[in-house]
Amino acid sequence: MPPSDASRNLREDERIYIADRVREKVSIREIARELGRAPSTISREIRRNRHPTGGQYRPHAAQARADARRPRPKPSKVGQNPELRAFIQDHLTKRWSPEQISQSLRRSFPDRPAMHVCHETIYQALYVQGRGELHRELTKALRTDRAMRKPRRLAHKRQPRYRAPMVMISERPAEADDRAVPGHWEGDCIIGKNHTSAIGTLVERTTRYVMLVHLPIDRSAERMRDALVETMATLPAHLKRSLTWDQGSEMGRHHEVSIATDMPVYFCDPASPWQRGSNENTY
Repeated sequence: MPPSDASRNLREDERIYIADRVREKVSIREIARELGRAPSTISREIRRNRHPTGGQYRPHAAQARADARRPRPKPSKVGQNPELRAFIQDHLTKRWSPEQISQSLRRSFPDRPAMHVCHETIYQALYVQGRGELHRELTKALRTDRAMRKPRRLAHKRQPRYRAPMVMISERPAEADDRAVPGHWEGDCIIGKNHTSAIGTLVERTTRYVMLVHLPIDRSAERMRDALVETMATLPAHLKRSLTWDQGSEMGRHHEVSIATDMPVYFCDPASPWQRGSNENTY
């Protein structure tokens, strides 16, 4: 089966695939690799949905429970309260901004929380299709005179994550994936209580050997760069083949780390910590 898409929730076809592979006595790690999922996701799914007596994994029952848990849209405060809706509509007609209306509601009805909404709620009632809470023509009364909301910055004008281009994990050599050759490391930054302390962690994929990267002052990109270079300097060249990290701000100087250590740095996809499985499962 091809790897899963980016959805964090298991699909029905994935659950059926898991059931088939479990019957074939395939390991959880192998199933996770085939689906592009974390082993913990597969393990948790099987544990939750085994039959209590027979022990057989039940994919269709699991899917039914997942569908039942899926959140449904909640009725909006504006849609449920005619008095609130009338107040907002009246003041939009007078060309008040949603921010001004929100503040006026709190002043006019200080003891009635049901009449309090933030300005974003008013924008949502105006712009989100299908709700019908406020008349669509009222959008013309907004100072922006727009019928649709626009993002502050167009996608092609957004700033890249780092100044230097990232090399993604998909470009990492195959020898790092199969763990046959030592020297491929996975790193992470662990934040302490109240964000007052931090420490870096490095786990070697083949041996699971752990090294700590000391960050006594802060976790800025400059501090992380210097600490990584200092830590990696203790290793022989054949144990410095690659480093894989997530897209945290502390790796903003990754290109300088790569040059100083003569070791390529690869980055996980967004919201995909399982791609650094060795590091994630060590702590």
